[in-house]
Amino acid sequence: MRALFVGGTVDNTEVEIDGHEPPLHYPPNTGSGQARYRLHLVGKQDETIVYGVYGAPELPDNEVMRVADERGYARRFAARAEATAA
Repeated sequence: MRALFVGGTVDNTEVEIDGHEPPLHYPPNTGSGQARYRLHLVGKQDETIVYGVYGAPELPDNEVMRVADERGYARRFAARAEATAA
């Protein structure tokens, strides 16, 4: 599964992550109390999650959604994007 990032210092970066469910925050545990990227969208093929879109702490939901749509993540992964409840 891929983690895709919008905003902040790692904008437009992607990394491979293990598991079937993306963590709510990335990195999952920093231990420093530092703000982490939050999961905003998941991309699904059938019921399998193939990517998660993470937004920088300062970005509003609608901006993360706009950028993800502009970058065409759903089309690129042949998936449907679903907003997460966070």
